[in-house]
Amino acid sequence: MATTLAQSMACPKAVVVQAGVSLSESRCTTAICGASTNRMWGTSLSMTPAVSGLRKVSQAKGIRAAIGSVDVKTTEETKGGIRGKLNKVVLAYSGGLDTSVIVPWLRENYGCEVVCFTADVGQGVGETEGLEAKAKASGASELVIADLREEFVRDYIFPCLRAGAVYERKYLLGTSMARPIIAKAMVDVAKACGADAVSHGCTGKGNDQVRFELTFFALNPKLAVVAPWREWDIKGREDAIEYAKKHNVPVVATKKSIYSRDRNLWHISHEGDILEDPANEPAKDMFVMSVDPEDAPDTPEYLTIQIEKGLPVGFNGKKLSPATLLEELNEIGGKHGIGRIDMVENRLVGMKSRGVYETPGGTILTSACRELEALTLDRESMQMKDMLALKYAELVYAGRWFDPLRESMDAFMEKMTETTTGEVTLKLYKGSVNVASRSSPNSLYRQDISSFEEGSGIYDQADAAGFIRLYGLPTRVRAMQQHGL
Repeated sequence: MATTLAQSMACPKAVVVQAGVSLSESRCTTAICGASTNRMWGTSLSMTPAVSGLRKVSQAKGIRAAIGSVDVKTTEETKGGIRGKLNKVVLAYSGGLDTSVIVPWLRENYGCEVVCFTADVGQGVGETEGLEAKAKASGASELVIADLREEFVRDYIFPCLRAGAVYERKYLLGTSMARPIIAKAMVDVAKACGADAVSHGCTGKGNDQVRFELTFFALNPKLAVVAPWREWDIKGREDAIEYAKKHNVPVVATKKSIYSRDRNLWHISHEGDILEDPANEPAKDMFVMSVDPEDAPDTPEYLTIQIEKGLPVGFNGKKLSPATLLEELNEIGGKHGIGRIDMVENRLVGMKSRGVYETPGGTILTSACRELEALTLDRESMQMKDMLALKYAELVYAGRWFDPLRESMDAFMEKMTETTTGEVTLKLYKGSVNVASRSSPNSLYRQDISSFEEGSGIYDQADAAGFIRLYGLPTRVRAMQQHGL
């Protein structure tokens, strides 16, 4: 019988057993845990969604079971480390080179027990395979895996979608939305296992360090935060390999990826190599979630998206869970080359960076929600929503998910879209998404008023003359003053 998280909090060494989670097929293995660690090395990292899912991992006949913490304390854990003494640290763990060396580094420098944490936010099949063995071989006492896919889409992606949040005209916030849920789960694990610190593998030049740490501050300000990339002397891949050998950490030599990638259910990002020069066109073989629009089917495909109160609930008449809906739309959109963007963005830490993003399912849903709002929102409401969406996106990008301002704006967005219910049919064709039809029981569009044909009796064209005189009065008065009239 599976033990719940609450039960494991009451009894930290309780065994947690649950059926293995089947992840959707992925054409790429990338990192989400430990921040952008594969952004440094191009190694394979992992994460997981669904709050049913905090579990300590061990594989046995298709069942994942918990393995109790190791009770043997090393000399470092008893006496403290080079930089001080911590009791227990929860590390955002990917299984890649850098997070593997962070484990012994934490033990050596802080004399602490290390609990590795991996979250699955939909980065693909096989990402969690073998992680427990890697974590223990690196010196961790245990590995905790959290399946967060449904929660990620329902509670993080969909609110941003409803808000219409887009950063700097293009970016649909794929990585930005994932960090808060991962960091929140780390805080939960820290509470469950009695840890006094958390640690991540983010570099000191990126946005992710801010996103992780602001979440830690918001949810448990008592936790110490250790960021090895801001402390240690390791400068690159070779240094990390040497450190691993010195501390008997098994490292499988792999070819370094030329791109830094981050993938989850919403998107995949690509940075580095030739992309660092904005003058270079992305290579055709770089893309993972979508085909080249030139190679997409020659026949368009039509999709009808069902939306209730501003949130998508299914397509083509099928009601689906949030994560399943997004997974299926990713496949369809990717087949048609939907959702590719190439942008230069302003990082929170001040520098500009160039990234290429693939967001096939997200682009489809974003288009559908916008088109339906065109029917259900009046002019003033739409303009206010669009203005607040810019600030909402900025808050999410900057890691302020748990900020009262974002939460208050979320309440506004929920109220504003309570009548946004209906269907939107989209035409997908060679990288483009175009609206074919839209309908809503709450539509503010009246054909009898808008038609060029007379007969509604509601709108009298003669009324426009008085309206124009009043509306244009400031313009007329200004012109009269300028001409001395």
